[in-house]
Amino acid sequence: MYRALTRVLARLPGPARACVLVALLTATGIAILELVREQTGTAGFFVGLGLAVLPVPPLMAAFRWLGRAAPAPWRQLFFCFGWGACTAALIAILANSFATEWISEATTDPSAADQLGSVAIAPFVEETVKAAALLLVFLFRRRQFTGPADGFVVAGFTATGFAFTENILYLGNAFEEDLADGTGVLDSVTAATFFVRVVLSPFAHPLFTVLTGLGFGAAALSTRRARRTALPLLGLGLAMGAHALWNGSSHFGEYGFYLVYGCVMVPAFGLLLWLAVRMRRHRLRAVAAELAVYARAGWLGPAEVPALASMPARSLARALARRTGGRPAARAVSRYAADAAALALLRRQARRAGPSLGPDFTARERELLRALWLRRATAAPALARAAVMEELLPQRFGTPTPAPVPAATAPLRAPVPLQAPAAAPVPVPVPVPAPVPAPRRPALSASRR
Repeated sequence: MYRALTRVLARLPGPARACVLVALLTATGIAILELVREQTGTAGFFVGLGLAVLPVPPLMAAFRWLGRAAPAPWRQLFFCFGWGACTAALIAILANSFATEWISEATTDPSAADQLGSVAIAPFVEETVKAAALLLVFLFRRRQFTGPADGFVVAGFTATGFAFTENILYLGNAFEEDLADGTGVLDSVTAATFFVRVVLSPFAHPLFTVLTGLGFGAAALSTRRARRTALPLLGLGLAMGAHALWNGSSHFGEYGFYLVYGCVMVPAFGLLLWLAVRMRRHRLRAVAAELAVYARAGWLGPAEVPALASMPARSLARALARRTGGRPAARAVSRYAADAAALALLRRQARRAGPSLGPDFTARERELLRALWLRRATAAPALARAAVMEELLPQRFGTPTPAPVPAATAPLRAPVPLQAPAAAPVPVPVPVPAPVPAPRRPALSASRR
């Protein structure tokens, strides 16, 4: 199914591909809403919806925080969330129900069928359908997939959407059970379900799927085809194993749940949290190191590089630009910072991949440099002031003077063509892209002379 879907999408142009995906998410969204409402009842559906939405904003904010060093487009992240909440959830519910019923009929033991379904069937199905969103991004938005941090963010948004829909179902069913039994609030199944799924373990599904995302992220940095195939499969296998262990914890005796939660889930969450912070810092260091090459060539001012490598300085630059030029200026600074970070990560990827990335590197580098040049008149002064105010510059810089930039109203020509990464990188053995030529001042058109 997924192979056929990727083949169909590969043959379509960009707008048609987007329309197909929007139609798919809309159709599966309507279907999953009706299916969940039918299983929980109308009252249970709305109660479950109101409670399930509570952990969504904090989780999305956390994953967005990780990706802010080189932010992915919001439409891509919303697609991942929608895939998890709609398409993946619908496929998982239907497949899990079918498999459990089939096992129950084959074994004539409903309890054994439920146990096998939760420990073996559900982890395999759910992690596979969530991984499909990562595969689509990996195949069709490869430019935004530059390393493990991107896989971490994409997987987090997908799993948050899936957990959102699953929580509606569990909380809605619990509420309907409490209504039927007339249970009080504090002793209700709804309160217990909310405590376990929303308070204790809102990170469970994201934790599992992030393992798959890290596999895809590592594959994005690899130049060997075998590793690009094996690493995502390894991450998917680890995600299934962790999911199965979590689902099976209730079958390990009276204290099995607490044992798995305290000895596995909490340490794993802490490890991934440490890894997220480390990846964010590593990305910012990469931005500083790689953009220094473009600063020496004249594409960036010396004060811009430390500001672009500091998240507080970026925020301050946006505020300064908004104060002088309004929201359009602030958006220009945000876009400038995002393009600069993408350029830095592209150059880092080219150094690792070597000549195999040559043609794509050349075209993408030229595209990003032109985007930077067009916004530099607005963004460069704000970033330079932010660098001074944040005290990011050495004393020898003093007060930085941004490099001259063209007038905002003058039509710009493309920057001078750039060279591809060298076929035989120097120095050996570390492959590096070719030196970046200094920019030419864009000339005015004949009508402006």
